[in-house]
Amino acid sequence: MLTPLEWEALALSLRISGIAVAAILVPGIAVAYLLARFDFPGKTLLDGILHLPLVLPPVVVGYLLLVALGRQGPLGQWLHAQFGVSLPFTWEGAAVAGGVMAFPLLVRAVRLSLEAVDRKLEDAARTLGAGRWKTFITVTLPLTLPGILTGGVLAFARSLSEFGATITFASNIPGETRTLPLALYSLVQTPGQEAAAARLCVISVVVALIALVASEWLARRARQRLEGRHA
Repeated sequence: MLTPLEWEALALSLRISGIAVAAILVPGIAVAYLLARFDFPGKTLLDGILHLPLVLPPVVVGYLLLVALGRQGPLGQWLHAQFGVSLPFTWEGAAVAGGVMAFPLLVRAVRLSLEAVDRKLEDAARTLGAGRWKTFITVTLPLTLPGILTGGVLAFARSLSEFGATITFASNIPGETRTLPLALYSLVQTPGQEAAAARLCVISVVVALIALVASEWLARRARQRLEGRHA
C-alpha cells in the first residue's frame, strides 16, 4: 500500500503530466506538419529552437520560463493583467514546464510518422475532390496515428519525470508542485528517509516502464489496424 505522501505525489504527477500532454498535443501535431510538409526560410533555425529543451540543462529552461512568464516577464505581465493568471510556483506552472520539456519528443515522433506517409495517397484524395484540410483529417491524420500515440505517451513519460525545469519555475511546494521526482529529492535530503526514497524510486521506475510499454503497444495496435484496412 502507498503512503499518503506517495499517493499525493503520484496523483499530482499524473494530473500535471496529463494536462501538459493535452495542452501540447494539437500544437505539436501542427508544428510537426509544418516541418514535415513545408520548406520556408528559417526552418532549420525553428527546428533547432524546438529541440533546445532536449540539449539544454533543464534548469536553464526553467530559468527562461521564469524570466518570460514571471510577474515581471513580458508574457507573465500580460497574462496577469489580462486574465489574472500567475504561473510561477503553481501546479499550472509545473504543467507548463513539463509540457515545454516534452514538446520536442512529441513533435519529433509525429514528424517522423508524417514523413513516412505515402504522399500518393494524399494526392489521390485531392484528385477525388478532397481539399487540403479534408485530406489531412481523413487520410494523413489516421496514417500518422501510430506516431501521435507514441509521441503522446513519450511526452507524458518525459513530463512525468521532469525535475530541473519544474523546481526552478514552479518550486517544490507540497501538495501543489511536489511531483514524484521532487518528492524523491526531498526525501533524499532528509536524514532517515532512505526507505521512503527507495519506495518512491521504485514507483517512478514502474510508472515510467508502464508508459513506455503502453507507447509500444498502442503504436503496434494502430499499425495493425492500418495494415488491416489496406490489406
